[in-house]
Amino acid sequence: MANRIQGTTGLIGLLGNPLKHSRSPHMHNSAFEKLNLDYVYLCFELEKEDLKQGIEALKLFGALGSNITFPNKQEVIKYLDYVSEDARIIGSVNTVKIDPITKETTGYNTDGAGFIASIEEQGIEYKGKKAVLIGVGGAGRAIAIQLAYEGLKDLVIKEIDKDLASEIKSTIEKNIKGCNVKIIETEKELSEELKDSVLLINATPLGMKGRDDRCSISSPKVISNSDVFVYDIVYDPRETLFMKYAKEAGCETCNGINMMIWQGALAFKIWLGVDMPQDYVRQELFEES
Repeated sequence: MANRIQGTTGLIGLLGNPLKHSRSPHMHNSAFEKLNLDYVYLCFELEKEDLKQGIEALKLFGALGSNITFPNKQEVIKYLDYVSEDARIIGSVNTVKIDPITKETTGYNTDGAGFIASIEEQGIEYKGKKAVLIGVGGAGRAIAIQLAYEGLKDLVIKEIDKDLASEIKSTIEKNIKGCNVKIIETEKELSEELKDSVLLINATPLGMKGRDDRCSISSPKVISNSDVFVYDIVYDPRETLFMKYAKEAGCETCNGINMMIWQGALAFKIWLGVDMPQDYVRQELFEES
């Protein structure tokens, strides 16, 4: 990247810890450079106890906004002036916009919306349909609630943390009308529920780099419906064991690359009001070596 930072360069940040693995700076700075936008995206590692000061510092330095990541997505809400309706229901924020004049802050959640955009891009018709979701911690929570918010009729959740699954079921039933939520425990139940589902999602970290040999299902035989679209939110490696099993079962699959880029693109649009050059960013982040 050319040395393009100058006295006029605006700031957008990422607040969380750890951040050294994050691809967000590469994504957003590549987009700024491609569009000749005078901004820089930087990481600021901080924990919950320093989050309020971090938000105030961004205001002081004239930042346009920030992404928020672990462990601060829930904590940040108490320091914001406004929160979008879907982020309020989800109970977490991953994007903050700071008004350059008033310094008022508004929180959004683009994790769930990024997932929705990515499946709509794939042409998956989910509204009024049924989906099975494995794992509702972290991004899985946002995906579950956003699917319900956008018109899914039946959501089946498989999650080892029974209290977490019950809390999300309660949140959806309290805030969103028209989506039936069912919690299951066994693979036999999962296989049965898949027979009339259009979508199966792995939102657990099983299968990611370092856990390549692990999977949230035990074999391809668990997938009882070859017409179900199988989505793994893991993006490294490109093809997980979960996806390999799904292909053996005759299913179409995709990984989490598009979700990751879409959640970034939606945040980009919130901050700047322009579209991220997604094809260029995808090539910059994931071009084959």
